[in-house]
Amino acid sequence: MTTLDSLRAEPNALAPHYSRFGVAGRLLLSAHSHQAWPDVAEEGLLEAFADAARDVDGKWERAFAKAGELRAGFRELLSDPAGEYALGANTHELVLRFLSAIELPKRPRLVTTDGEFHTLRRQLARLAEEGIEVVRVPAEPVATLAGRLAEQIDGRTAAVLVSAVLFETARIVPGLVHLADACRGRSVELLVDAYHALGVVPFPVHDGGFTNAWILGGGYKYLQLGEGNCFLRLPAHAQELRPVITGWYAEFGALAGEPRPGEVVYATGGDRFAGATYDPSSHYRGVRVQRFFAEHGLTPEFLREVSRHQVGLLARCFDDLRLPEGVITRDRDTPPEGIGGFLALRGARAAQLCEALAERGVRTDSRGHHLRFGPAPYLSDAQLEAAMSTLRDVLRE
Repeated sequence: MTTLDSLRAEPNALAPHYSRFGVAGRLLLSAHSHQAWPDVAEEGLLEAFADAARDVDGKWERAFAKAGELRAGFRELLSDPAGEYALGANTHELVLRFLSAIELPKRPRLVTTDGEFHTLRRQLARLAEEGIEVVRVPAEPVATLAGRLAEQIDGRTAAVLVSAVLFETARIVPGLVHLADACRGRSVELLVDAYHALGVVPFPVHDGGFTNAWILGGGYKYLQLGEGNCFLRLPAHAQELRPVITGWYAEFGALAGEPRPGEVVYATGGDRFAGATYDPSSHYRGVRVQRFFAEHGLTPEFLREVSRHQVGLLARCFDDLRLPEGVITRDRDTPPEGIGGFLALRGARAAQLCEALAERGVRTDSRGHHLRFGPAPYLSDAQLEAAMSTLRDVLRE
């Protein structure tokens, strides 16, 4: 079983399993955006090809079985064994189906924050142009964010949409359980974007107080599943809703019997929010990577331990640079348990620093004034230290 000490060492114990991405010889610090895939991901893609070549259109029986296994993996990840999960190629299509199912015509008001990822930011801005009232609560200070969101709930509010971990700063939003209670008390839908939590911050649905919430997530980032592996976790009352944006796969499994003339029928479970024909190879790849995580003991709790160590090491290495005030800084007020899976450094030249680091072989990324260093379990301590030393060299120049 994988241990933290084996990952800190040089070479990293997991690195040989990522030979196709060459992680042992590269400083890939963009893991909060796109992590490397383990070599077994290729096995999944080859299996998808083999099934299609052998069975042609008959491949879908096997493909649907992969989708079922992928859902089971998400259930285990969220400690939600009986949960219903809709799958999608990306979170945007799932958000659209969610928005089309709730009471926006009767309650045309949405409450969110100004720190949401572009999936929500852009779509809600466009809805605002069409007359939907969109209330954007400032994400800072994060300590009071959940309470300030709850204060904005009124009789016209259809839903509150908020991230569990903010994508620019890695700050974990505290108090969401109280927001969930406030939403439930006013019959308001709560959608929690857990994308930046999954794989670095355990997110148990029921123990976390989110039994009645919608949970949005995917595997492109920390889970290493690659593109096309997103999900929307449905609360029980979702079975009463009829999304307006709906694909013909949402008819699969619908109850037998003749519908009333003109009636659109829906399946039960996660398929109620299904779309239409998709590329199943993403699910083959995703399932194989989920198995790899299980084989190597990469549980949410262990991955949190790894993340805490790696982000903490990066922070200490940054502090050791002893940079002058005003060059680039990090948040020292938030305790380590309040930070997700990456180190966010703030400076006016974040984008330029990101480019300069890339020229020297260190992959990071930037969002606005934030330069983001995202470690991953397959990187050793020495690699993390080397990346921060490269930042020192760039700043000297």
